[in-house]
Amino acid sequence: MKDLQEKIGYHFKNPELLSVALTHSSFANEHKSQHIKYNERLEFLGDSVLSVVVSDYIFKNCPELPEGELTKLRSYLVCERSLFNFAKQIDLGKYLRLSKGERNNGGAQRPSILADAFEAVIAAIYIDGGIEPASKHILNFVIPEIKNKKKKKITDYKTTLQEIIQKNPGEQLEYVLIKESGPDHNKHFVVEVHLNSNVIGKGGGRSKKEAEQQAAREALELMGY
Repeated sequence: MKDLQEKIGYHFKNPELLSVALTHSSFANEHKSQHIKYNERLEFLGDSVLSVVVSDYIFKNCPELPEGELTKLRSYLVCERSLFNFAKQIDLGKYLRLSKGERNNGGAQRPSILADAFEAVIAAIYIDGGIEPASKHILNFVIPEIKNKKKKKITDYKTTLQEIIQKNPGEQLEYVLIKESGPDHNKHFVVEVHLNSNVIGKGGGRSKKEAEQQAAREALELMGY
């Protein structure tokens, strides 16, 4: 835990809080007789602290964004995928207390477990030191992510969506033409993009290619990109 505290730049007055934040329910269940506390309650609090800190920061530092765009940006920054990436930056899975079965099944790299633990660590810092160190910890990850997001200018939505989906082996994208209307000189096409048979975006255009691009664009927006 000393190594982790060095990485996050915060040293606990009560290290037990960090220990609980790193304890998964599977570990507690494996050692029931010891009545070990696990991180679900801390995760609940950390989620709220994270939301407040991120909301406050983007409200003050993104004055050009209307309410709807602020909501999208916040959703992107606090979603499981982002928290999973933040957790990987500090190799959080290495420090988790998991049951033998959970660890053998890849629990230390599972996005949901890492995202929850990241939120639990936020709560532990908040309880131990207050909002200032908790905010500093959160913004160490959030500010660079916002800067990276602003740098990305997406023009080929289909390629970008494909690159994102390819990061998860086994996921399949398919573009499905669901409507074609209008005379030959003024056609209008409507296309859905499916992820494993689930509709994740819909778009229209004067050609199938344009409709596919717009469907991919909507999918990226809904995913927070």
